[in-house]
Amino acid sequence: MNNQKIKVEVEINAPVEKVWEFWTNPKDIVSWNFASDDWCCLNAENDLVVGGKFGATMSSTDKSVSFNFNGVYDEIILHKKISYSVDPMYYKQKNIDGGRKVDVEFVSLGNKTKVIETFDPEEMHSRELQQQGWQAILNNFKKYVETNMERLHFEIEINSPVEHVFKTMLGNESYQIWTKTFNPTSNFKGNWEKGNKILFFGTDDKGNLGGMVSKIKENIPNKFVSIAHQGILEGDKEITSGPQADLWKNATENYTFIKKENKTILVIDTDTIKDYSDYFKETWPKALETLKKICEE
Repeated sequence: MNNQKIKVEVEINAPVEKVWEFWTNPKDIVSWNFASDDWCCLNAENDLVVGGKFGATMSSTDKSVSFNFNGVYDEIILHKKISYSVDPMYYKQKNIDGGRKVDVEFVSLGNKTKVIETFDPEEMHSRELQQQGWQAILNNFKKYVETNMERLHFEIEINSPVEHVFKTMLGNESYQIWTKTFNPTSNFKGNWEKGNKILFFGTDDKGNLGGMVSKIKENIPNKFVSIAHQGILEGDKEITSGPQADLWKNATENYTFIKKENKTILVIDTDTIKDYSDYFKETWPKALETLKKICEE
């Protein structure tokens, strides 16, 4: 086996102090520590001192697969370097040998920062697959820092079959009912088929039309829907470039439908600009309670 260390790196348009904060703060870690939209980070803990422990629980959005990734810090140089050893319990879970070391370097480039991760390979997966996975997470971190996005996670149990919940959530008339929490005039134009453009819109208290220009990334009936936002809607104008549109571009909104006997676990994982985080933390649970009510009627 080739035991040579694997290296991944990325250059981020942000100063090193900001990059370091987002890398080490558990509230931020849960928003970027996953490789693809069908995974999420359920929780994270971080005791950032030499000898301190960290841990995170990664899970597929449908909850079919999950694992804990834990470690102990060996060296910390503020804004420059973090070194750690992966906890042997992680390897026990994966049925592989432990002992891996990981180095994370933060190279300040003025208003930019290069992050370089170097790690010992494990035996269960190919070097190529490991490099791709770690690089994907690093790319997700770059996106999170540069867009200042936060990923929010919500879930609710609905006493109704998954087919009914799926249909009710996406149906034109019922969609307008459960999304009134966000805007009393909430609506959409387009359809939910994979690859299609869809507009989400409503009017403000002055009667101005606004909303999001989006695309359906994936639609697996009764299982999973993924929305990728492309820009904003101002009146009849679709704006997909420029400062305001770029704030939301490529933010995703995922709905996962999990069958539980004759009930449904509905999971929402959505990206939002941090300025809107508190608003969505308040409104999403209310909207989901409304959806639950109309599904159970």
